[in-house]
Amino acid sequence: MSNKLFVGNLSFNTTENDLQDAFAAHGTVTETNLMMDRMSGRPRGFGFITMSTAEEAQKAIAALNGAQLDGRALTVNIAKPREERAPGGGGGGRREYGGGGAGRRERY
Repeated sequence: MSNKLFVGNLSFNTTENDLQDAFAAHGTVTETNLMMDRMSGRPRGFGFITMSTAEEAQKAIAALNGAQLDGRALTVNIAKPREERAPGGGGGGRREYGGGGAGRRERY
């Protein structure tokens, strides 16, 4: 069993320190990662917490799943491994609309 937890349904006002404090009451937190939107720099409403042991992770799930933090009911469960994405995804479309070129130059 893993000791990395997914934490969802976070308020946009929740900080990494808020998460750290909430989970530290149930064990040793080794890492806190609040996911941020690349474009706006605002929180995305979820993050990840790594506890020092799987037992502490289970205690935190039992105590905090459904608990209120900043007025929101948290969703806490074991984090699933990130799925591999297909290489070179995105872009596409017709060249004249800015997609699919991938920086290649045409030779005439």
